[in-house]
Amino acid sequence: MNTVDVITRKRDGSALNAEEIRYMVDGYTAGDIPDYQMSAFLMAVYFQGMNEEETILLTKYMKESGDTVDLSGIRGIKVDKHSTGGVGDKTTLIAGPAAAACGVPVAKMSGRGLGFTGGTIDKLGAIPGFQTAVEEQDFIGQVNEKGIAVIGQTGHIAPADKKIYALRDVTATVDNLSLITSSVMSKKLASGSDAILLDVKCGNGAFMQTKEEAEKLARLMVKIGRAHGKKTMAVISDMNQPLGCAIGNALEVKEAIEVLRGNGPEDISELSAALAGMMAYLGEKAATPEEGITMAKKKIADGSALQKFRDMVESQGGDPRIIEDTALLPQAEAELTFLADRDGCIEEIHARKMGLASQHTGAGRERKEDEIDLAAGILLYKKVGDFVQKGDVICKIYGKNIKKLEKALEEIKNAVKISENPVNCNSLIHEVIQ
Repeated sequence: MNTVDVITRKRDGSALNAEEIRYMVDGYTAGDIPDYQMSAFLMAVYFQGMNEEETILLTKYMKESGDTVDLSGIRGIKVDKHSTGGVGDKTTLIAGPAAAACGVPVAKMSGRGLGFTGGTIDKLGAIPGFQTAVEEQDFIGQVNEKGIAVIGQTGHIAPADKKIYALRDVTATVDNLSLITSSVMSKKLASGSDAILLDVKCGNGAFMQTKEEAEKLARLMVKIGRAHGKKTMAVISDMNQPLGCAIGNALEVKEAIEVLRGNGPEDISELSAALAGMMAYLGEKAATPEEGITMAKKKIADGSALQKFRDMVESQGGDPRIIEDTALLPQAEAELTFLADRDGCIEEIHARKMGLASQHTGAGRERKEDEIDLAAGILLYKKVGDFVQKGDVICKIYGKNIKKLEKALEEIKNAVKISENPVNCNSLIHEVIQ
């Protein structure tokens, strides 16, 4: 089989067969197909799309490109949670411990950043000493003992996705239905959990811009999960403005701690409790999702969820003192302040533009080999719907390089709109698909 022929067929809009898809996945994983050819293939897929059968096959072969984790040694129903990504999305750091406090074993494998900001593993890397490279038996032991562990995706789990994931980030092929589905579900199916909760974002800061696109993605992923014998459900949540107030790795860890203390921003607190509650439902610790959400809120309120976060940090070599003293997290060397230029109501904080701004600070990657500045990012003091007076602080921008911060500031100026009239916020959770 010829790589150029496969690229050409997809470029011209043909549906690929199982042999062709397997050839591309296996060839790239083995190093026989170079980056430049796989980039061309991904771009062809981006523009021509894949039908449902192609997507199912792509997911299957990406899953089969490596090992499948055996979590049978963990007691109880293991529930995994995955978000399709967004700006300021640190829900794993909150929902995971809250679900664990409800009695759900959380054995989660996460990735590094794809685009604007760091991924969950990058965020955890902001905690001094925290180890995300953990041997499988230690991983299983920690979940049995503490109820939760979050580790990095190893090279043995869907290695095809690991390579393709990094390449998509730098070839503008991130936001494609089939590529997102295969990336998410290949890892989830290989990671060994019994049930999967998907948080599918929609809006200007998400892969899926509209609710209709998000619903299509969610239903496809739920279908693939169930076809593989996994109890799967999805939440469609809003990403038209950053989630919470913190954007950037250390800043998001700090905010997650505040949420677990019961003091965090309303939106990230609400969504995290909802996700934790649905995990409790999938893990059969609650009879209904609603009961699970009530349970999760109680576990946050009584400090049980924060204790699970502490347990995870300690077990994985991190410094638990960060919970009482967040100044131990990485600190930025420089900062700029963005002020309101007139009185009014915040009409828009465009999530994608704010994400690009955070990338400019160093909080995200422009190239796959880039190092993230763990202290960099943006801290919002106002959200959509808030009234401001001229001179009020809307956000602060953090990083190492003042020129990069100035570039971020210009992006933020385009992201924030102030209206003379009151503004209503979008609903946070649009739909739940069971």
